[in-house]
Amino acid sequence: MTICFIGNSFKYETEAVMKLFLPLVTFDFLFEEYPDKEGDICKVERIPHEGGYTLSVTIALGGMTESETMPRSGDFCDKTDEAELCRMLYRIMQRLTGITPAWGCLTGIRPVKKVNRLIDEGHDKADIFNILKKEYYVSDEKLELAYQTALAQSEPLKALDKRSYSLYVSVPFCPSRCSYCSFVSHSIESSGAKKLLPQYVEKLCEEIAETAAIARELDLRLDTIYIGGGTPTALSAEQLEAVMGAVKKNFDISKIREYTVEAGRSDTITEKKLEVIRNFGATRISVNPQTMNDSVLKAIGRRHTAEDVVNAFKTARRLGFDNINMDTIAGLPTDTPEGFKHTIETLCGLDPESITIHTLTVKRSSDLFSKEERNVDSRIGEMVSFGQKKLLETGYLPYYLYRQKNTVENLENVGFAKAGYECLYNIYIMEEAQTILAVGAAGSTKLVNTETGKIERLFNYKFPYEYISRYGKMMEKKDGITEFFNNI
Repeated sequence: MTICFIGNSFKYETEAVMKLFLPLVTFDFLFEEYPDKEGDICKVERIPHEGGYTLSVTIALGGMTESETMPRSGDFCDKTDEAELCRMLYRIMQRLTGITPAWGCLTGIRPVKKVNRLIDEGHDKADIFNILKKEYYVSDEKLELAYQTALAQSEPLKALDKRSYSLYVSVPFCPSRCSYCSFVSHSIESSGAKKLLPQYVEKLCEEIAETAAIARELDLRLDTIYIGGGTPTALSAEQLEAVMGAVKKNFDISKIREYTVEAGRSDTITEKKLEVIRNFGATRISVNPQTMNDSVLKAIGRRHTAEDVVNAFKTARRLGFDNINMDTIAGLPTDTPEGFKHTIETLCGLDPESITIHTLTVKRSSDLFSKEERNVDSRIGEMVSFGQKKLLETGYLPYYLYRQKNTVENLENVGFAKAGYECLYNIYIMEEAQTILAVGAAGSTKLVNTETGKIERLFNYKFPYEYISRYGKMMEKKDGITEFFNNI
């Protein structure tokens, strides 16, 4: 489809709204010119005239054409005009396709942030629902989910210290690559990864020490730690001990409120590794099956069984872990509503402290995107609805929520937890409420001024070989942390 912009350049939001209805379509863009050919065309126009201007959207799709216009007085207002054009675009596409996205034309990845802002402004629940329905056409079901999530975040957000921060440690390696994965992760079975791993661990420990020194000089207070990936337990027990040992040596972890390690896939979890995780101070782990159906595990490239997941979970319990999360994904290849129901019910039977329901996202960098036959069940909404309802009935409450581009059916990812077991790190990073200092390849440091809301980001090199070879150059960026906090 060709999208042409006349009198404006609102490409980002326009494309985001169009992808709600045409998620796998490639768009061509024209600015200040009309296409010279027929076909599927969207025209987004802001045309000046005496006394004001007119907003206009015309869409030709599949042989049908719909349009809307709106006269406005005064001067252009980019923010207001962009929002109005997106609403027009949404209404037209809704008529042309018959699709009504549950999140309306809300395209941001952090819908709960809007709810939290409205709560802070003094709006009650009814006001919040009316405002978000009017601006974005969000359904009652999703508004309720976002509102309940905001309520669960209330106390953790109030407990923040403006000089506190969280530490993220990136381990971008996995035993093998899952078909749905788009993360920067490398199979430890490849010859390149085997060669890189020892060097990577060495540089990672070095960066941990240097980052801790910066935090001490700035008198920042460490609040939570999250070791993620990839799959951190793809490291050997000795390598894991080196990384966690570097954290313990360089940071004061005696007063932190939470320390999470993604134990991840059961084919990487051993009793020895769990002992290392426990002995070096972790208070929370994730054992992530994604599905409890062996056929689906095989279809996505996992090399373990559902029984292996249960055994890993039971081993963690025996070793004293009393805060365990388990991740699922609705809509995996070959899965069905009945299969997903089995997964959720099995996990509820294990009784972990938290369960996260992700919705399948088909990213361009995943193996799944490149396959002509994705073999994905069309009833993903049914899976998500069942899972969320079952967890609520079982005593789990939503505490963090985010959305991604190219998520099937424009659905969401939601973390559910028993009261008192909400993951603080997840809340703070999703609501952009606290500084996150990140170490490791693909780590993204997020600097947050809690008084002004200003955010700055510093990015580590994405790939492990680049992270190792250009380590010195990368560390020069760390001066940005000092500059940021010295200006607060």
